[in-house]
Amino acid sequence: MNQRRERAGSRPPLEPNLNDLPDLAPIDWSSIGATAPKLVDTPVNDLTPADVVIITWTSAEWAAMNHVFTASDQSLDPYHYTDDWPGWQRYTRDMPDLEGWYEWGSYRLVEMNGEKVMLFKSNTHLDWPDDGKQLAPLVARIVKYVKPRLVLSIGTAGGARITDPLGTVNVVNAGTLYDSRESADAWPTYRSRWEPCWQAVERVKALTQPIPVNQKDLQSLANQFNAYYETLYSLDELNPDNLNLPEGKPALNNLAVSGIPLLTTSTFVVGTTDGKYNDFACIEMDDAVIFKTIVDSGEDILFGSARNLSDPVQNASLPAWVQSSWGSLIYKAYGLYTSFGGALTAWATVNGFLNPR
Repeated sequence: MNQRRERAGSRPPLEPNLNDLPDLAPIDWSSIGATAPKLVDTPVNDLTPADVVIITWTSAEWAAMNHVFTASDQSLDPYHYTDDWPGWQRYTRDMPDLEGWYEWGSYRLVEMNGEKVMLFKSNTHLDWPDDGKQLAPLVARIVKYVKPRLVLSIGTAGGARITDPLGTVNVVNAGTLYDSRESADAWPTYRSRWEPCWQAVERVKALTQPIPVNQKDLQSLANQFNAYYETLYSLDELNPDNLNLPEGKPALNNLAVSGIPLLTTSTFVVGTTDGKYNDFACIEMDDAVIFKTIVDSGEDILFGSARNLSDPVQNASLPAWVQSSWGSLIYKAYGLYTSFGGALTAWATVNGFLNPR
């Protein structure tokens, strides 16, 4: 098994081969008595003030954000989208000179309820570049120049709770920073007094869509996995408790009301069916650093996160490399769709924040 682990680690991640995945359809905002965000001019290379900042990271997350906030009148082909979205500006001001790193990220302004909302696609994680040392400076720049009232992080995450299937969206107002050198009770947690307007989220549920996953495609992915990594795992082993085959529309959970934090790690930590991380909303690689930076700034800025589960908890009996490789494959297949639910939830929480009733 050690040799097999080495082979898995030395080759590029497996890309899923699935046919007939559906487009993300245009959004009928009028069906919930709402309107699409208004597109406004975005200044070049200048973080202008805005009431809310929404941050995301990967291409799939960015595509879903762009679809919901700037292009909801169009369909989105999951097989043919790029990162070249119209109207977005690159942010490169005062960047450190680091090899292979060319921008802090890209941003775009929209208007909701007469207020400015900045959408930001970050190009820095807790693990890259510069060993993650640039994420906090990026957030500090947003705090300084944008001066938002609310910073909301959205995007994909790994499962932590053994009851959350693929596509679940967990909304939190706290994040815990993982530290392998300390016991869990010593990990710092950063909290906000922000509470999502759940009435707004309940309204947007009508616009969410089931994750387009089925038994046949999951079995195909398992077959592709075994052929690529030269393994013999059954689908039942790779898909514990059928968590990768959710029923109906994704659950949208308000975990802020009970103060449940997410867990932020600088390495790939996997939640498993043994429930080791069951006290956390999910596992991801950015948010607690964002929260800490805002708290350390001393500014009166609210913060929170709406994370979607692109890979639920893994089978605890499987080797770690299998858990991470299978989770990566599920993300690559369905991360765009799980991110759509997360982006809609973000729209709802921001709409409720800017238009409280």
